[in-house]
Amino acid sequence: MNSLSSHVLDTTTGRPAANMALELTLPNGIKIAGKTNEDGRCKDWGDTVFDAGIYCMRFKCKAYLEALHGESFYPFVDIHFEIKENGGHYHVPLLISPFGFSSYRGS
Repeated sequence: MNSLSSHVLDTTTGRPAANMALELTLPNGIKIAGKTNEDGRCKDWGDTVFDAGIYCMRFKCKAYLEALHGESFYPFVDIHFEIKENGGHYHVPLLISPFGFSSYRGS
């Protein structure tokens, strides 16, 4: 059974990005709202079953970045990724600052 989590870190402050809104789009187009916790993590997607397919995780970073840093070049960051059949756990981290971001497949 597949599972999915995310972690957002603010590289400007070196701290987790707490309370950032997320939106996960499933392969069938259904959208699920999420939010990072105080440690910048999100793994609560309700009772979602993560079948094989292409997903998109949208990190709604503008409000977070403007509140902490006064500005944001990015209103949001979309990360598209593929979940394979019986692929196990998928972790999608985001490193963010007002003018840059990076991601990779975590563990």
